[in-house]
Amino acid sequence: MRDNIYVTSPLLPPLEEFIPYLEQIWQSKHLTNSGPFHQQFEAALAKYLGVEYLSLFSNGTLALLTALQALRVKGEVITTPYSFVATAHTILWNSLKPVFVDIDPKTCNMDPRKIEAAITPETTAILPVHCYGIPCNVDEIQRIADMYDLRVIYDAAHAFGVKENGSSILTHGDLSILSFHATKVFNTVEGGAIICQDAKMKKRIDDLKNFGFANETTVVATGINGKMNEVQAAFGMLQLQHIDQALLNREVIYKRYVEKLAGIKGLRILDKPQNIEWNYAYTPIFIDEIFACSRDELYESLKPHNIFTRRYFYPLISEFPMYRGLPSAQPGLMPVAEKVSASVLCLPIYPTLTLDEVDMITDLIREKSLGHSISPDHCDFKLVLPGI
Repeated sequence: MRDNIYVTSPLLPPLEEFIPYLEQIWQSKHLTNSGPFHQQFEAALAKYLGVEYLSLFSNGTLALLTALQALRVKGEVITTPYSFVATAHTILWNSLKPVFVDIDPKTCNMDPRKIEAAITPETTAILPVHCYGIPCNVDEIQRIADMYDLRVIYDAAHAFGVKENGSSILTHGDLSILSFHATKVFNTVEGGAIICQDAKMKKRIDDLKNFGFANETTVVATGINGKMNEVQAAFGMLQLQHIDQALLNREVIYKRYVEKLAGIKGLRILDKPQNIEWNYAYTPIFIDEIFACSRDELYESLKPHNIFTRRYFYPLISEFPMYRGLPSAQPGLMPVAEKVSASVLCLPIYPTLTLDEVDMITDLIREKSLGHSISPDHCDFKLVLPGI
């Protein structure tokens, strides 16, 4: 039986390469609290990403929770309904009020044209998402933030390594947050980071993630335990040795999808802007009314072939029970987000996905687009991308 093909599969280095790192940890018995691997990884990662100030966290959600605390955000936060639910959950967990605005149909990012109308005297921050790793319109968002004296925190969970006009997208706004969850382009099993703009803010963030301790005896803030441990950090150090090849593999896979899905009526694949160096984090396609079946029918039809796609992001965050009562979450207020959420389907993409598997997936989609049943099995997979 053919192995299952999931929407993603974690980037894992050869196990034998990780053993020496574990042996060092066992020898030192330094498991957490800013050990040697933590310090090495923080410096190496900042250099790789092209940023100056970076603080590691045990996961991306704690990083985002802490970012809102670090900037002392109050009142209302303008954000997007088209994201993973953690984006909005961190707002609620900080006793803040999320205010949702519609998205741009091409990028799936927050539409800057909708932000100003959502600003009230209670608004203190904007929390956009670089959806699928495609950069937001950072210049326009910053212009609005400067005009109304608002903080900007970017949820950059998808945007590892992304550059725009040659510079890291992570340098925009007051803070940017990364996730190193197992499903992400770069993972430390679980993990995350906050990128900030100066040493003073980094010190505040580092204090907050360690219960608020500024030194051994002084607590300066109501902090949390967000520290990355030594095993995660060591894993991250090893992952940095393999990430460039993994990104190259992703690019080859994405371009194969673009080639094989071209010309299918009623199907659109996400466009890569010309001025960015992308990480090919996702392969979203959008199914409209002239396709031979609905998005959900296509989604279900691939499962018998052991192909498990995902509807990222469906439903909208604003449709979940804890949000649907908000004035900004009412049906019809965000027509673009509603339409995109109802039409999106993310196809499998990960460094070890073979091109034969991509061809099989696209052949099934093309058959479905013609109104055909997609019951026949396809040939065995042979063409394998370079190893990681």
